[in-house]
Formats: sequence, structure tokens, C-alpha cells
Amino acid sequence: MQTIAPELADLAALIADPGRAGMLTRLMDGRAQTASELARVAGVTPQTASWHLARLAARALLKVERSGPRRLYRLVTPLVAQMLEAMMTVAAVEPNPSRSPPRIDPQMRRARTCYDHLAGELGVAVTDAMRQCGHLHLDREAGELTAAGIAFLGDLGIDLRSPARSRRLLCRSCLDWSERRPHLAGRAGAALADLAFQRDWIRRRPQGRSVEITADGLAAFTTLFGARI
Repeated sequence: MQTIAPELADLAALIADPGRAGMLTRLMDGRAQTASELARVAGVTPQTASWHLARLAARALLKVERSGPRRLYRLVTPLVAQMLEAMMTVAAVEPNPSRSPPRIDPQMRRARTCYDHLAGELGVAVTDAMRQCGHLHLDREAGELTAAGIAFLGDLGIDLRSPARSRRLLCRSCLDWSERRPHLAGRAGAALADLAFQRDWIRRRPQGRSVEITADGLAAFTTLFGARI
């Protein structure tokens, strides 16, 4: 009888290295990074970082892109980010009740990107508001935009027509590791995050995945979506 256990063990061992884990989590913001940038995150030399990155790429967790003379690394698919988010949810659970739970960066908890969609308190609040308005059905396993939800996003200028040959789900549930509840992912979640950046509702911070909610963004998420943030 065939089993995937050896492959699972190999994958877990690969991610278990703190340096590689740090590189992978940095890439969860969807942006490409050089080996030198990722070396600083992991606290290793660029040469050591390149060795780690080669192993991650060989396991099809990363892909390499060229920009002139530079080699840039990014997660190969949103599925990798989904796997990492799920692992972070489990890692955030303190197995020993007598110990304090792991400290979560307040900015990360407030608002961040999870690969290409919104997460943290912001992502969950927007998702909850869309569910309460009847725009979205979502549970821990799957999601579906209603006709009203598609119309609502369309009025905001979000075109959800599937790109040619796209296999990506329109709407997907992603368990938020800091809030322990699902937020919206898939093409709809990515399109919503893109819109938020384009309209300056949120801004990337210089480092990491946390984002800043602007005054215009707070007003938009509150009035347009009815989100409580």
C-alpha cells in the first residue's frame, strides 16, 4: 500500500529549519525577494541563504524569477501560503496551559497580507461583514460568493471573470492563524486586496507582511462593507 508519509516527513523536515521557516513566512506577502534580502531575515550569509533557497525551490515551494542580473524568489503558488498559514495556526496554540501563549505582533494581528489577500483583524472583519450582508457563504473548508456579493464587488470595480485557463478558485476559506477564524481568499480575496492597495485604503509597511489602514481605508471598510475594525 502506497503512503505519502515519507514525502510529508521530508517536507516537514525541510520547513523545520528556523532559517528556512523565516524565509518562507517573509515571502507570504506575495512579493519577490533576493537571496540577500532573505538572508537578513534568516540571520545567515547570502551564500547560506542561497543554499537554503535552492533546497526550497527543488521541493517546489519556491520559484525563481530573473530581473536583469538579479534572481528573485517567491512562493510558487497560493497553496504554499495556505499551508504555511495553517501551520502557523497550529504553532500559535500553546500546548502547555501553564505557559503564556506566544506573543503576536500587534501590527501583524491588526492587518496583514496572507500571500495576496487580507488577513488579521482587518481580513476577518471584512469577511464577517460580507457574510452578514449575504454577500458571502464561508466555512472552514470552502466559500461561495452570492449573486449579491458578485454584484457588490462589481460595483466597486472588481471584475471576477475567470482569466483564460485559470484553475484558481474564485472564493476560498483560509483559516486566520492569529484570529483562529476564516478570512476570504481565492481570486475574490486577491482582487479585494488589490483594490484596497490601489485606492490607498491600506499601505505596505517597509518590512514584513503587516499593512497600515489609512484614514480613507478605515472609512471605506466601515461604510462600504460595514466592517467593525
